[in-house]
Amino acid sequence: MTTTKQSFAGRWRIVETEVWDREALDIVVAAHLTLAHDGLGELHLLTIGADVDYRPSRREGKPAVEFSWEGMEENDRVSGRGWAILDGGELRGHIFIHRGADSAFLARLE
Repeated sequence: MTTTKQSFAGRWRIVETEVWDREALDIVVAAHLTLAHDGLGELHLLTIGADVDYRPSRREGKPAVEFSWEGMEENDRVSGRGWAILDGGELRGHIFIHRGADSAFLARLE
């Protein structure tokens, strides 16, 4: 079974993480991972605003996405990577901040 970019396209609202509470996640804008049909997108959480480059894949036999991101946190450049499994209309995955924290996350399509 082939996993396509269309499987992930949309704005995914990050509703939960294991490290940051909802207030921290949404401090600037509502935390989200937006994935476009062309394999690009954006990530906003905490004080981070970033561009995303993603690829569909498979993990644990389920459709998945792997991504890298690069942007700004306040006035500093920041980057990282992440992955997520599409499971019952939710994205469950992990996000990594280069030389920083990492956390599991849950996102739902808006």
